[in-house]
Amino acid sequence: MFTFLHAADLHLDSPLRGLARYEGAPVDEIRGATRRALENLVDLAIERDVDFVLIAGDLYDGDWKDHNTGLFFVAQMVRLRTENIPVIAIRGNHDAANKMTSFLQLPANVELLSHRRAETAQAEKLKELGVAVHGRSFAKAAELDNLALNYPPPQTGKFNIGLLHTSLSGVEGHEPYAPCTVDDLRSAGYDYWALGHVHTRRVLCEDPPILFSGNLQGRHIREPGAKGCMLVTVDDRAEVKFEFQPLDVFRWELCHVDAQGCDEIDEVLEQLSTELAPIVRASDGLPLAVRLILSGSCQAHGQLMSAPEEWVNQVRAIGLDLSGGSLWIEKAVLRTSPQQTTDPTLQTDGPIGVLRSYLSELRTNDLQLLELAGELDALRRKLPAELKRGPNPLTFDDPKQLRTVLDEIEPMLMEQLLGKE
Repeated sequence: MFTFLHAADLHLDSPLRGLARYEGAPVDEIRGATRRALENLVDLAIERDVDFVLIAGDLYDGDWKDHNTGLFFVAQMVRLRTENIPVIAIRGNHDAANKMTSFLQLPANVELLSHRRAETAQAEKLKELGVAVHGRSFAKAAELDNLALNYPPPQTGKFNIGLLHTSLSGVEGHEPYAPCTVDDLRSAGYDYWALGHVHTRRVLCEDPPILFSGNLQGRHIREPGAKGCMLVTVDDRAEVKFEFQPLDVFRWELCHVDAQGCDEIDEVLEQLSTELAPIVRASDGLPLAVRLILSGSCQAHGQLMSAPEEWVNQVRAIGLDLSGGSLWIEKAVLRTSPQQTTDPTLQTDGPIGVLRSYLSELRTNDLQLLELAGELDALRRKLPAELKRGPNPLTFDDPKQLRTVLDEIEPMLMEQLLGKE
């Protein structure tokens, strides 16, 4: 029997992105998160006395300029060498883009497989265990060939493992690097495939096991949930068991809050607190970055729109209170809409009635709407940069977009003009 760790996508010293600073936010807890996740990997390997460690690419995060990144990795590998734990690794697309890694001397227990051709690891401990690890590094960042087709045949009488950095074929959100299919991998005749590149943990096949371990540490909101590695045990009959081991030190989560029917901001905040509490409880005590997405048709929409900074700070306060100071509101996204009402205060005569009639007319007259938008050049120049960039910038020349803005503005205006204060 033997055990090993299957890890991938360390992205050492990759910055955690998208976190707005504010008082009480756990800034210190996220500094060096990828380094501490690697330390956790090494700690786990030593604690479980594993026989070897596999790293399926992207040790680093692009073309880092600081030698200390590489030296930190070397120091952690030396800890494994002291415990007689070999490490077999391949370069991924981020490693291939890094010029400094070519000159970095790695400890003797680390075997970095060739980028010229697929090869079999030569570590003596693997030979003693009857294990053959086959793999190939990326030669360049955009590796578009199916590398798996040219892996060595399985060695008879040994437990054969394929180590591959790949997006597979048809995985959304990933460039088609080293594309292949599950059938390609199964046809190789190996007993286990240790995959990297896709940061979401996935079991693609159980016979034989073909797995993405995911990355060690989530780096932004598109990488939510627990992150870590696979602990794999192979018994004397070559039967495989694998178990996910969380290693992250900072976690990202999404929180959807339904504000449907809420009349006041306090009701929205109460609902939000109810949704946040279980996320905090499930975080294993780790610091959290949470993106809130608030939706639903409600009377409170106008209040939310008219005082966005106020309610966001109230949300931050709730998060800090629930978590004991370890929750960071990464972003609060407001997708609520005004609720239809028969409130008599929404007058149809007088100045308020004239204003409401004018807004209704604008919604049905594209020409008039565009003429008005054309008179707002001074406003356009004052817009925050984030509204003028990104996937859906505010352009002032799209009637559909302008009508959406009107739908947001009207409840804000009514709240200001008819609000309790």
